[in-house]
Amino acid sequence: MRLGLNTSYSGPRMAQTMELILEAERLGYDSVWSGEAYGSDVITFLSWIGARTSKIKLGAGIMQMHARTPAMTAMTAMTLDGLSGGRFIIGLGPSNPQVVEGWHGVPYGKPLQRYREYIQILKMILAREKPLEFNGKEYQIPYRGPDATGLGKPLRSILHGRADMKIYTASISPKGIELAAELADGVIPVWMSPGWYGQLYKPHLEAGFAKAGGGKSIATFDLAPYVPCYMGADLAKCRAPIKASLALYIGGMGARNRNFYNSYVRNFGYDDLATRLQDLYLSGRKEEAAAAVPDELVDAVALVGPREHIKDQLAAWKSAPIGTMIIGTTQTEALRTLAELCL
Repeated sequence: MRLGLNTSYSGPRMAQTMELILEAERLGYDSVWSGEAYGSDVITFLSWIGARTSKIKLGAGIMQMHARTPAMTAMTAMTLDGLSGGRFIIGLGPSNPQVVEGWHGVPYGKPLQRYREYIQILKMILAREKPLEFNGKEYQIPYRGPDATGLGKPLRSILHGRADMKIYTASISPKGIELAAELADGVIPVWMSPGWYGQLYKPHLEAGFAKAGGGKSIATFDLAPYVPCYMGADLAKCRAPIKASLALYIGGMGARNRNFYNSYVRNFGYDDLATRLQDLYLSGRKEEAAAAVPDELVDAVALVGPREHIKDQLAAWKSAPIGTMIIGTTQTEALRTLAELCL
């Protein structure tokens, strides 16, 4: 099992974050991941990291599909991959309707169809076997709509990228997980429990692998969840920031009828909790929402508390077919402890 580091978004703490990343590279962490919402973009920060490091892989977790055409994503990926010596990992996601329509000003549409076409186009560009032509429901290349000039022509990338560059998706719905297994090289759940693997992930991954054919399986695919980690002697204190984060995602990340994280935890028997957290969070009672998150859920999806407690928790993670644990922490001590226990 590999270890990655999740830095969340870049920002005013970038200098301290860079120190953490350099320590992760020194300890043998496989990858570092960053993301974007409606502030800093993921690529600028990863470029900064790439210039300061030499071995650790640079994971985009995630690049918003609606914000970039597939060709722009391919150009960006090939450029950063070339500059970093082949260390870039493409991570794709649809964000949510509030960000896509409220920030980027484009229709949200059908994310699974967009995923399918987007990945197909990326692979065609990276393979560079012929000039790019694609006729889909979301994308037409060259564009031939009613307002087209008629001058567009199929083009082949000037830059020779790696055809085997890895593509991951941020998927947590059953159909999204299946599509990731069919078309991508890995999937990045926002959080999960190793105990949930057989219930949700295994059947849908296997369905996707069957569609892909060619012997594709969990052995050749990277299940790479984000795993929050907060070390300390006081277990309750360590659980507190995880509870606040879970309350935000389950209760307040998205509209009441379009919160993907709220739907996600309902798959595992948390219907009442999902409803309660949403009621509390959307009414402004954020502290009550955090307090309502049970210890059991925190311990299922995160690594918390003193070293021995985390060591006990890791046994479950090591028994599941997790390829990469992408650790979310700001603690150097946690980085070092996990390296000692896992690497």
